[in-house]
Amino acid sequence: MKITVQTLMKLAQEGQKITMLTCYDASFAATLDEAGVETLLVGDSLGMVMQGADSTLPVTLEDMAYHVRCVARGARHALIIGDMPFGSYQESPQQAFASAAKLMQAGAHMVKLEGGAFMADTTRFLVERGIPVCSHIGLTPQYVNTFGGYRVQGKSEDDAARIRADARALADAGASMVLMECVPAALAGAITAELPVPTIGIGAGPEVSGQVLVIYDMLGVYPGKKARFVKNFMPEAGSIAGAVKAYVHAVKNGSFPAAEHCF
Repeated sequence: MKITVQTLMKLAQEGQKITMLTCYDASFAATLDEAGVETLLVGDSLGMVMQGADSTLPVTLEDMAYHVRCVARGARHALIIGDMPFGSYQESPQQAFASAAKLMQAGAHMVKLEGGAFMADTTRFLVERGIPVCSHIGLTPQYVNTFGGYRVQGKSEDDAARIRADARALADAGASMVLMECVPAALAGAITAELPVPTIGIGAGPEVSGQVLVIYDMLGVYPGKKARFVKNFMPEAGSIAGAVKAYVHAVKNGSFPAAEHCF
């Protein structure tokens, strides 16, 4: 069965967890697809995990279109989300549409934009022109230089209120999904309860509609310190396919994320 925006909405409404992993090539796309991962995020995280950069900022639209094209060739069922890289959409809604169209033509079914309520007009512009949008709030890695590092967002009362307002504004603008990164679990749960669209968490606790991790993180392939929200599924699985299936099972039954993965 082909996964669509309507499929994800139905899963969320029925209380069934949505699974998402990052994916950058055809072989992994086929493996994740076979394991039942519903959504493949072709993330600009590829700049760090594949290209060796220290942030996502150097990734270009051409990079993203290439990897979306690769993933689309390997996936038969999963919904593919293409990340909009830094500098490809912030200037204007018109710039965002031109960039998003290239990712859709490469094989994406949805695009992801970072930013809060100030991206609502751009989100609405894309949705009205046939491009589904996943909004990304909380810790938005393209703003790492503004944040002064990769820090948990929404810890103060004012910051939490801002993130809640961001989520509502983006959903009202037509976003099909809201991804929250590195926000307190209680805040993410409250936002999920308020929104009419599915939410995806990474470091956002269990009370969201679904989970996402970077594929290399959940396979234990990463240099340096492991983020708190990461779980390595490889040791007990014994194979990449087994680890992905274990991740899907853990998300679906609610055992991941556990308390030690939350803020």
